[in-house]
Amino acid sequence: MAGRAVISEDEEAVLNGGKVQPFSTPYAKESTKNDKGRHRLTSFQDIFGLKDLVSLQVWRASLAELLGSGILVFAIDTVVISSYQSITNSPNLIMSFLIALTVAILLLATSPISGGHINPVITFAAFLAGLVSISRAAIYILAQCAGAVLGALALKAVVGDKIEETFSLGGCTLTVIGPGPEGPVVVGVGMAQALWLEIFCTFIFLFASIWMAFDERQAKALGRVAVFSIIGIVVGLLVFVSTTVTGMKGYAGAGMNPARCLGPAVVRGGHLWGGHWVFWAGPGIACVAFSLYIKIIPSHHLHPL
Repeated sequence: MAGRAVISEDEEAVLNGGKVQPFSTPYAKESTKNDKGRHRLTSFQDIFGLKDLVSLQVWRASLAELLGSGILVFAIDTVVISSYQSITNSPNLIMSFLIALTVAILLLATSPISGGHINPVITFAAFLAGLVSISRAAIYILAQCAGAVLGALALKAVVGDKIEETFSLGGCTLTVIGPGPEGPVVVGVGMAQALWLEIFCTFIFLFASIWMAFDERQAKALGRVAVFSIIGIVVGLLVFVSTTVTGMKGYAGAGMNPARCLGPAVVRGGHLWGGHWVFWAGPGIACVAFSLYIKIIPSHHLHPL
């Protein structure tokens, strides 16, 4: 808990037997330890996790991922629409704050059941870090995508056609068609710029917040509420930065969650499919880069007195 903020390194090594453990997933006990003391899936059977395919526990956890992702898409897309509908000069600031709050709450709600992923980025990063098996990762990601579609369907059912068309159901967009002096014009960002933003923002998301969840030392010192609050704050900051730095109205900002972008695209379709691959490729590249980073950093870190 947060109250135990000071844990000596020797005590931690005795109690936990290692340095990096998946705080964001409750299945570290199924893994083995390597020479550096980190809990990783090492054997062929562990990596593929064939037992997970028939594990009732995993499928129950995936249900939490499905529901959590559905609520996340419904809530965030509603926040996006309502923020830009509000009479304010800084709708992206309001949107970023509400998204941060939503993410933190939903992570806290789902973490006791599934580990609180509700994002293919977190699941894929956990797999690359050797914390979950291929089977578990695949089940989670499928559940997250299905939940995102259900969340988008729920939103479509409660908003009017005009709002759905005007705000693209709150989905992830690179460009939109707007009025111009000589007729309709396309406003937004190019695919290359959007791809770099996805890569940078997703890597920062993993580096500045998710790593705290993967590292048991930080997770124990800070506590779940603090860790998930930090994750929410980082997401909110990155949404604000990505929507501000471009200054383009047609760009919805860095997605950092492919499932959230997939839901509205499946339900709404149309221009939401334009450049949709960016919202998968960018986070995927960032996850690979992050996995390389955590493999080369030392297992023992220096702690200031």
